[in-house]
Amino acid sequence: MLFDTHAHLDDRAFDTDREELLKSLPQQQIGLLMNPGCNLVSSRQAVALAERFPWIYAAVGSHPDAAGVFDGQVLEQYRTLCANPRVKAIGEIGLDYHYEDVPREQQKRCFQAQMELAAQVDLPVIVHEREAHQDGMEIVSQFPKVTGVFHCFSGSPELANWLVERGWYIGFTGVLTFRNARRAVEVASAIPLERIVLETDCPYMAPEPFRGRRNDPGYLYRMAERLAELRGLPVEQIHRITMENGKRLYRIA
Repeated sequence: MLFDTHAHLDDRAFDTDREELLKSLPQQQIGLLMNPGCNLVSSRQAVALAERFPWIYAAVGSHPDAAGVFDGQVLEQYRTLCANPRVKAIGEIGLDYHYEDVPREQQKRCFQAQMELAAQVDLPVIVHEREAHQDGMEIVSQFPKVTGVFHCFSGSPELANWLVERGWYIGFTGVLTFRNARRAVEVASAIPLERIVLETDCPYMAPEPFRGRRNDPGYLYRMAERLAELRGLPVEQIHRITMENGKRLYRIA
C-alpha cells in the first residue's frame, strides 16, 4: 500500500466524481492520504473529508497564493482547526516567486506566522517553495524546532541534504517520471531513502505516461516504480519504506 502524502481532493476538478474516487482509494493501493488546505475554505473542506474517511488526514494553512487575504483572524481559525485529531500538519504554506501575484513581503509574513503557529501547536509543516530558495531557507532557519516536508521539491541535492540534516522530508511528485526531470532524479538518487515521501499533488502534475490528464491518487504507483528503478530496489520495498516515512512525518501510529 502507498501513502499519497499530498493530494487536493477538495479541488473542484473532482466535483463530478469525488465520492466514487474517495471510496475507490483502498482498491487503488492507497492506504493513507494527506489532504492539505490552500486557504481557509479548502482547509475546512480538507478536515471535513478527513472526518468521513479513516484513511484521509488533513492539513490546514494558507498557500502563498492566498497570502494576500491572510490575517490574524484566519490564523486563529487555523489554530482552532488544529484541535481536531484528524489535522496532522500546517500546510500548504511557503513562498512562490514564480508569478508574484502576492508581494514577496506579504508572502514572507504569512509563511512566518504559520511557522510560528506550527511551533506553538507542535505540528509538522507542508512547505511549497518555488523560486524562493534563499528566503525560504532563511525563514526555515528561524524556526529550528519546526520540521515537515518540502513538497514537490525543486532545489538541488545540496539543498535537499541541508534540509534532511535538519530533520526534514522531501516530497516527489509525478515530475520524477518526466523525461526532462534531471534535478528531481538527482535529488531522489542522492538523499537518504528514509527521508523520501511520495505524492501526487493531484489534480496537478500527472506522471508519465498520463501527463496532461487530471491527476489522482491512483497514479501514485508510477512514482513508486520510478523511485524503485533509481534506487535499485523492489517496488514493494519502496511501497513499505515510503509508507513508513509518511506515517513518521505526520506522526500517524
